[in-house]
Amino acid sequence: MTPYKVYVANERASVMDQQERARRAAAARQVAGDLAARDITGIAVTWVDTSGVTRVKAVPLSRLEHAAAWGIGMSPVFDAFLVDDSITSGRFAGGPVGDLRLHPDLDRLTVMAAMPGWAWAPADRYDQEGRRHPLDARYLARREVERLASEGLAVKAAFEVEWAVSLGDGDDFTPACSGPAYGMTRLAERSDYLRDVVEALSAAGIAVEQIHPEYAAGQYEVSVAPAGPVAAADTFVLVRETIRAVSLAHDLRATFAPKVVADGVGNGAHVHLSLWRQGENLMSGGAGRFGLTADADGFAAGILSRLPALLAIGAPSVASYLRLVPFHWAGAYACWGLENREAALRFVTGAVGDRDQAANLEVKCFDGAANPYLVMAALLAAGRAGRNGDEALPEPIDVDPASLDDVPPLPPTLDEVVEAFEADDVLREALGEELIDTVAVVRRGEIALFDGLPPEEIAARTRWRY
Repeated sequence: MTPYKVYVANERASVMDQQERARRAAAARQVAGDLAARDITGIAVTWVDTSGVTRVKAVPLSRLEHAAAWGIGMSPVFDAFLVDDSITSGRFAGGPVGDLRLHPDLDRLTVMAAMPGWAWAPADRYDQEGRRHPLDARYLARREVERLASEGLAVKAAFEVEWAVSLGDGDDFTPACSGPAYGMTRLAERSDYLRDVVEALSAAGIAVEQIHPEYAAGQYEVSVAPAGPVAAADTFVLVRETIRAVSLAHDLRATFAPKVVADGVGNGAHVHLSLWRQGENLMSGGAGRFGLTADADGFAAGILSRLPALLAIGAPSVASYLRLVPFHWAGAYACWGLENREAALRFVTGAVGDRDQAANLEVKCFDGAANPYLVMAALLAAGRAGRNGDEALPEPIDVDPASLDDVPPLPPTLDEVVEAFEADDVLREALGEELIDTVAVVRRGEIALFDGLPPEEIAARTRWRY
């Protein structure tokens, strides 16, 4: 079933006032009757923490109205969780004091076909006074959407979701299929499973465009239709949790971790972006290289120039840098190119006749440990700064960048990435001091957590966290 569209919140409101609470309560009452008729018992309300783990609080259906109006209590300490559930502390997150409220977004509330009796909704986070929480990544993404809209621009986005499937429930990884990479054998081996994945996603209103076996052992990928940036991030969460539930129903275990086994290629979370104005795709039909307009060229240049800093959001784990290496199509070089799968930014024109709809920029260096809302907020801020600052793309790379001496690789460690992130004024302005400090604290906590461990141990300790 498609997401409910019964209510449009005042997204620009910085305070949850009584009128807003009353609107949310009325919308929840309208939804609850239909959910009860569909035998829904509980509502899972999720947010994604700083380390990229999807966390949840759930309420019975009878409490949906109260949750919509008054929120569900949660500790702010989750913003300081590391990937192993240990807790660090910074200037703006950590410690036992304080409380926040999770308000389910009823416009995105969706019945989960893969989890009978359950519906899902992403959370908007407020404090006890009804103010937006400054570390609410979903709000930060929405704010960047609004900033672009004030300039007459919009972005369509989608995440590719890669995952690997293991037999049984053990912590070791045993590939659930043995056929060749991209081979029809893998589809035949798990045809019932993949059918159920597609059916569950479709039942949740997700437009699946493609599903196929991937390169690594036991690995698959699904692509979905583009949407607005916040909706794309919501869909990323819903797709992964649906796949996880379907996998468990088949006695399989799914992982979206950036590195499943130390000598494997890992799971990416490539992001596709296109820039639009009044229904026109600005990444096609322009006078620039490959049809780029000046706006789109500047937007892409802003992302490219800030990739070292953006990796703190898009490749946020120590394990990410086991994946982000040459010859793995992971985008390990700070360059762009037409259909170049070793470049960090791959420009995709699409087929002749469809380019006005299909042309887009693919960010290849991001992975499955990323918080998708922070990804969207950071990419949009970087792109907007590039366009407004008249930045321009350098010459594209049309060969494997590893064969060239003058193409810089992306930073090889999380330490270097965090330093670039803290030094980037554009991201600091867009995300806020609270978010910048907390991301840096969590990243350094995980650097210390995995310090000195061999790649095999890093992969093992992060394998089932995502």
